Amino acid sequence: MPNNQSAKKRVRQSAKRRDANRQKKSGARTYEKKLRKAVEENRIEDAQAAYRTFTSLIDRAAKRNIVHKNTAARKKSRLNSLVKKAVFAAKETAPAAVAE
Repeated sequence: MPNNQSAKKRVRQSAKRRDANRQKKSGARTYEKKLRKAVEENRIEDAQAAYRTFTSLIDRAAKRNIVHKNTAARKKSRLNSLVKKAVFAAKETAPAAVAE
């Protein structure tokens, strides 16, 4: 338990920062889940939009040291390959245009 005024202020600041950091991290996780669900349901445009938002959120979190920069890079890389595979699979299953 903090005993002096500066320690009490420090506790208040830490709590405020912890809540803000938790919200930023949670927001990135939410878009990661949205992206994975969109890929699973073959909604390519939604997945690409979610990926753009996710990369923005995770980069900002990495810049502020909420997540490690390598973790951010790894997540972006894995999700990008997931989206690319989904786009390629969608093109493969789309009916081929008849060329005459």
